Amino acid sequence: MMKIKFKVQSSKFKVNTKKIVFLIVFSLLIFNYQLLTCLADETSSKAAVVIEASTGRVLFAKNPNLKLPPASTTKLVTAMVVLDRANMSDKVTISNAAANVPSLKETKLRAGETLTVETLLYAALIRSANDAAFALAEVVAGSEKKFVQLMNRKAVVIGASNTKFINTTGLPGKGQYTTAYDLSKIMRYALKYPVIKEIIGKKEAEISTEQGRTIALVNTNKLLWSDNGAVGGKTGYTKAARHCFVYAGEKEGEMVIVALLGAQRREVLWNEAERLGKRGFAVIASNEQPVVYFTKADYRKTVKIKSYQKTDKARSAKAASKKKLNKTKTIKRGNDSPAKESKKAKDKGIAKNVAYGNKG
Repeated sequence: MMKIKFKVQSSKFKVNTKKIVFLIVFSLLIFNYQLLTCLADETSSKAAVVIEASTGRVLFAKNPNLKLPPASTTKLVTAMVVLDRANMSDKVTISNAAANVPSLKETKLRAGETLTVETLLYAALIRSANDAAFALAEVVAGSEKKFVQLMNRKAVVIGASNTKFINTTGLPGKGQYTTAYDLSKIMRYALKYPVIKEIIGKKEAEISTEQGRTIALVNTNKLLWSDNGAVGGKTGYTKAARHCFVYAGEKEGEMVIVALLGAQRREVLWNEAERLGKRGFAVIASNEQPVVYFTKADYRKTVKIKSYQKTDKARSAKAASKKKLNKTKTIKRGNDSPAKESKKAKDKGIAKNVAYGNKG
């Protein structure tokens, strides 16, 4: 009887041990999932991706394939196409069209001024100067329209299959979009260009025109001042895109790239880039599995915006004769299209309303 009792107790002990082990493992999985979910929930940008620079492996993602406006992050592709086809010492005379592109007052270029390709790249990448990007397109391809074709071909080469450009600057317009995943690929490819890597890593610079005017440039990427491991990055902002940022950081011989699209405030970019960068390094160090997170709300908003724009367009066509009424409706609806645009600017594809301009 004692042996039988002992066997029964032993069996029960084994069953309980299995249950305990199962509960521990299950609890750890739930705890880990909760941590990762919290990280995703804390990421307020509409889309975010972290990749390992050396391999391109995704380390974290939130809405990685959600198509969103790229704003001035577009200029990374502009710079690559320029470097593929022009010499740094080539001289560029600013045209009237380039001088009329909405840009920041402190870096505004004047028609007739002459600068080198190198100085214009500094202006475009450090201070996000739209006129500089436009001028570079003109000297390389003859027109922005032809240059954009080269940009879209470059996107295909990079593997950014969910990206399309309609201009060199990132100024808002129909049919221009990228994704956080594509943007991370674009930055990874851009870092192969030593000139781009050097420029986006500078806090400040000074450029001069041949006419003797000096322009001071201060980088829009604030992480260059606060993060010792910062390699460089490119910011962007338009009313439609909100705040965008793609950033590369190094730690102990490893590099991660963080891409963020659709943040509501500029401060969010710095906080989320730093936090997600740390997360990326932690995943590399522990060889964890990547987490891809989707938020239905953000996808739903994108669908609603597209649907709304189509409805708006149909209404405008129906009431084309009532210009004043249409203008009032456009303002009330918050349409991101400028209410007025001169024919000359429209032909050149330039948005004339600075309120919709790219602030970098």
